[in-house]
Amino acid sequence: MSVFSLFKKQVEAAKDKKRIVFPESNDLRILTAIANLKKDGIIEPILIGNPDEIAKLAKENNLDLAGVKIYDLNHYDELDQMAAEFVKARRKDTSIAEAKLKLAQGNYFGTMLVKMGKADGMVSGAAHSTANTVLPALQLIHAAKGMHRVSGAFVMEKGDERYIFADCAININPDEETLAEIGYQSALTAKMAEIDPKVAFLSFSTKGSAEGPMVDKVHDAAAMFQKDHPEIPADGELQFDAAFVPAVSEKKAPNSKVAGHANVFVFPELQSGNIGYKMVQRLGGFTAVGPILQGLAAPVNDLSRGCSEQDIYDLAIVTAAQALAKDEK
Repeated sequence: MSVFSLFKKQVEAAKDKKRIVFPESNDLRILTAIANLKKDGIIEPILIGNPDEIAKLAKENNLDLAGVKIYDLNHYDELDQMAAEFVKARRKDTSIAEAKLKLAQGNYFGTMLVKMGKADGMVSGAAHSTANTVLPALQLIHAAKGMHRVSGAFVMEKGDERYIFADCAININPDEETLAEIGYQSALTAKMAEIDPKVAFLSFSTKGSAEGPMVDKVHDAAAMFQKDHPEIPADGELQFDAAFVPAVSEKKAPNSKVAGHANVFVFPELQSGNIGYKMVQRLGGFTAVGPILQGLAAPVNDLSRGCSEQDIYDLAIVTAAQALAKDEK
């Protein structure tokens, strides 16, 4: 079973449908995906926008959106309450007037729906940058309990092979504490994907074969992880071949509990993570599911602006699965 099929099965089996909000209602790809989600009936999609314009675009393209809840930014009876909650969530000086200006933007409005419990998650980014999608979540939803940061992971899958790569989306040059937390967040994502996590902190060095501050950072991150989460097998610093190939691990890291069979790979910084997942995707023929944003108190996920209707559908299911996993903690 593919990881997407697994997530979809989890969502279908849920007692209550998860409510996923989409702020970009003027995008035909979004409306097409929502029509398909509505037809399949496994989540409850929510739109933000002008109801008349949404209805017109849907009719022109033969899309059935009957029964889909729509929040009109210009006619929302609870705006004063939402603005007050916005000010409270910002944890610093923000006026009600400033809050209302922000809430005129779909991503902020949608994020507040999640914050206030009127939606379980949000999917955006088809027409906005990653920053425009993620920043409202960082400002308003904040990190989950016990977390201090947000990161982005991909589930890499081909046939029966399934791995987690992180961080491939958010943290440009994480320090050792951030790397350790990325490792833990990625282990939780692995469990959601029914992977028994074995975490490798990657470097150009294996167990002291090279020296320098970049090596020290990865080594220290692995040590922090092992101290804080001894129940999860982890090791580092490891080169990728030592982490992945049993014959190489026997020579380079013979005493490691992870080397040779790692399935969660923590990259030392964003450049290597982003390059790494794209190389495995394009050269190795793996499917890349994500980026899945990790560490938020409620799920918000970012689409590529080049996404297809199917990409939107899939990420909505992933977001609903994250919301279910949050409920089960």
